[in-house]
Amino acid sequence: MIKVSDQAKQKAIQLMTEDGFRPFEDYIRVGVKSGGCSGLEYVLKFDSERSDSDQVFEDNGIKIIIEKKSILYLAGTVLEYSGGLNGKGFIFNNPNANRTCGCGESFSL
Repeated sequence: MIKVSDQAKQKAIQLMTEDGFRPFEDYIRVGVKSGGCSGLEYVLKFDSERSDSDQVFEDNGIKIIIEKKSILYLAGTVLEYSGGLNGKGFIFNNPNANRTCGCGESFSL
């Protein structure tokens, strides 16, 4: 469903640990909500609980939960991380997006 690059995995483990989460037991919650300059905005946060409306996926040792209503928007997405001086942080490489904004945080279908 969603793939996690090696760079995103390492950064997620670091940030989860710093925030008091357990990287291989807790989750990265990924979703989509209305907003942003292109119409839809990505949501990314850490979570230790899941609900009945969540689907759980695992890639590269990272557990990801996605609300069922966001799954169609995110199918095939690769979560990557770009650091350094010009890095953008976590990046969603979403094959379903027709258009993205300049910052890469929102998209449209």
